[in-house]
Amino acid sequence: MAGLVIAVIAGLGMAIQSRVNGELSTRLGDVVLAAVISFGTGLLLLLLLLACSSRMRSGLSHVVPALRAGLLRPWHFLGGLAGATYVLGQAGTVALIGVALFTVGVVAGQTVSGLAVDKFGLGPAGRRAVTWPRTLGAVLMVGAVGVAVGGDLVDAELGRVWVLVLPVLAGMGMAVQQAFNGRIGAVVDSPLTAALVNFTAGTTALVVAWLVSLVAFGATAPTALPEDPVLYLGGVIGIVFITVAAVLVSWTGVLLFGLASVAGQLLGSVVVDHVVPATEEGVGTSTLLGCAVALVAVVVAAMGGRRGGGRALEESPS
Repeated sequence: MAGLVIAVIAGLGMAIQSRVNGELSTRLGDVVLAAVISFGTGLLLLLLLLACSSRMRSGLSHVVPALRAGLLRPWHFLGGLAGATYVLGQAGTVALIGVALFTVGVVAGQTVSGLAVDKFGLGPAGRRAVTWPRTLGAVLMVGAVGVAVGGDLVDAELGRVWVLVLPVLAGMGMAVQQAFNGRIGAVVDSPLTAALVNFTAGTTALVVAWLVSLVAFGATAPTALPEDPVLYLGGVIGIVFITVAAVLVSWTGVLLFGLASVAGQLLGSVVVDHVVPATEEGVGTSTLLGCAVALVAVVVAAMGGRRGGGRALEESPS
């Protein structure tokens, strides 16, 4: 129970991160650069922690032996790519559709993907059975997205709905990211080392994407950065969330952690959109209804239980 409460609190932070990264993107006028800054500040902080933390350095020294022993595979180090997609989605879509609608899209992708990740045992907790309550919860979550988008279709242009594609894909990637980071953290006994691996991969991918955008689209780097320090907190929030996730998925499995963090994201996103709305409309009735259905989906899916088959940290032979 304590782990799920912590996951809810971590989810609240992700809603705040969405607004921070979305506002940074608007101020810069460059979606990809905003994502680079968010991930890059997190990477810099983790490198500073690496210099001070013997546990992180010890964890890093166990990475190569774990690869040789087959406890880790090369693809486990690509979780940061999913994180980069998520942050890019925050920076590029929150200003257009608001935090709440962005979160509902992420929730749908994350929940459905979480079922698959647990079923195939990609995380450190091993295989988790796909029960009817979990399946029903996932279906309800998809329905929540339909409810939230359906109301906007009445008054909004069709192009706005397509913006939801990126949040849904980002949510699907998040479940895989949490599984991979959790496995790394469990194997090397250092969740912060897992976060460092995550931020290194994500920052590298985003920097490459930004450089390509400069060359291919003739974009120009900004001459000055925003002075508001709050806009640079996205990386800090990301470190906390990824570290917490790397620890908790070993206890709860990917799906239940995702559901608990989703509850926090939904609560936080509606509050953020109400207090500091990203669009003139603020939080619409359809979005509130969609969030309510999503919360029901969380409760129903959680009734499926935490246990399943399979052994933790089990890896099939190559």
